[in-house]
Amino acid sequence: MAKYEVKQTAVSQVLADVRSDKIAIPELQRPFVWKTSQVRDLIDSLYNGYPVGYLITWQSVGAKLKGGETARHQQILIDGQQRVTALRAAIAGLPVVGKRYDRKPITIAFNPLTEEFATLTPAIRNSRQWIHDISAFFSSSSQLSFLRGYFEQNPDADEERVETAVTNLAGIEHAQVGVISLADDLDVETVAEIFVRINAKGVPLSSADFVMSKIATYGDEGRNLRKLIDYFCHLNVSGHAFDDIRDNDTEFADSPHLAKIEWLKNQSDELFQPEYTDVIRIAGLVGFSRGKAGAIVSELSGLDPETRRIDEERIPAAYARFSGALDQLVSKTHLERFVMMIKSAGFIDSSMIGSKNALNFAYALYLRLRGNDQLSEGERARVIKRWFVMTLLTGRAVGSFESTWETDLRRINELGAAEYLRVIEESELGEGFWGVALLQELVSPSKRSPAFQIYLAARVTKGGRGFLSKSINVAQMIEGHGDMHHIVPKNHLIKNGYPKQWDYNQIANFALTETPVNIAIKDHPPQEYMAWVAEQIRTGELRIGEITDQGDLEANLAENAIPDFIGEVTADNYQEFLEARRKQMAAMIREYYEGL
Repeated sequence: MAKYEVKQTAVSQVLADVRSDKIAIPELQRPFVWKTSQVRDLIDSLYNGYPVGYLITWQSVGAKLKGGETARHQQILIDGQQRVTALRAAIAGLPVVGKRYDRKPITIAFNPLTEEFATLTPAIRNSRQWIHDISAFFSSSSQLSFLRGYFEQNPDADEERVETAVTNLAGIEHAQVGVISLADDLDVETVAEIFVRINAKGVPLSSADFVMSKIATYGDEGRNLRKLIDYFCHLNVSGHAFDDIRDNDTEFADSPHLAKIEWLKNQSDELFQPEYTDVIRIAGLVGFSRGKAGAIVSELSGLDPETRRIDEERIPAAYARFSGALDQLVSKTHLERFVMMIKSAGFIDSSMIGSKNALNFAYALYLRLRGNDQLSEGERARVIKRWFVMTLLTGRAVGSFESTWETDLRRINELGAAEYLRVIEESELGEGFWGVALLQELVSPSKRSPAFQIYLAARVTKGGRGFLSKSINVAQMIEGHGDMHHIVPKNHLIKNGYPKQWDYNQIANFALTETPVNIAIKDHPPQEYMAWVAEQIRTGELRIGEITDQGDLEANLAENAIPDFIGEVTADNYQEFLEARRKQMAAMIREYYEGL
């Protein structure tokens, strides 16, 4: 069975299909990213008969058209959105959405004497030789009247040359554009693969692009749901854009959705800033118990899971569930409580969360458990925090994690979240994990390692101080007031037979400390600088840090999981030091997890 068909379509027909909603362009309400020079070049290519690439469409079953009727054969434009938007602007004179969500024109001028296209400028506007706006030409009822007006302004112009150029300009509407129509029964993954293979630029589209395109086909409601996702993600990063959205997108401002995200204009927390993919996954898990993009598209298309056939009567309920999930997701109360929960587990900065997928599932689980009367608020918080950390520890959010998520939700429905978490802990976090697997995870030079970030989270929850710091704690250092220091200095190790980054950058060789302490240590091994600390404890004369009490020093070393023989460590016993510290770090991580 053919997966797609290729046909040549006139520019005028493409624009007509867009006007009539036969081709849906989900991106019309998003800022236009092309430069005006790119619009000019596109028109110039069409004028000269140069190829402009293919448009790629994918059939959407059950899409709503203007007036409320349902389209049987509407096509979603999944590649070529910028080109079609540029054609609408230049030829049809329709405005595009600017960076501030305002609508503005893109005016392309044409000089029939030189056959040159250009973006309209004041100088061109003052020139009689130029057709100032080609959209005015295309909207003219008579090409002959248009020419007569031009010659009145330019009586000395070469009439034959101008007539030929204007005829060629008119021919742009009849220029052929290749349209690749993908079969309507293809799943999202196949569509993505075809897209990459037939797109000459090889630009990958994420599965979220297809879901967003599908959402936007459901009439005004679908367009506004799509915008809700778009604006929620955008305002999470740039809250100042709220006024632009409110003032310039009247359709969305008139919908009930704007009020749901108004709180983001004053939001400054950066711990969780989801993108489209994240929002779609979370909403899919909450609304459908499905995490894969293809499964979400199937739900929104009305696919009956038993018959595997499209049932259009299922579509309104599917959109209602998805909309309800989005409402929960964008709620100020829900998101702020969830973020506070994650921070209370020690993850106080986004740099500590290497897996946004782990965060996504934890948030989806939080939203699903909110209405669970069998769990107290405290028990619910305990389950969410432990699930999040367990996911990081076990790598549960890598590989085919979406299938794992769907299985997890099914088992949670069967056993309850607390009981199913206990089952996972018994099977995956036994003595073999804490005594062997976790130690191996700590054999790594990556400070982004989940195990190391969980170690830092454990430090945060205990209020632990930095290495050799008397008062500055790890939380303050993570927020920008400290350095990540080599306990056994890098240059000392390089000079003594450890030239590779894998050796000296072991995470068991890192500790957060104050900048002055780091500077004082420089390239000296622990055997030397710990002797300085011992001397300042005896004399009270500060040389490195501010600790002057032996008990305080011992407490500081314990807080930092530093072996008690640190004062004897050089490059000679570096490996012994690493092994001992990994065991102490692993013990600290275990104590932290079991205390969540």
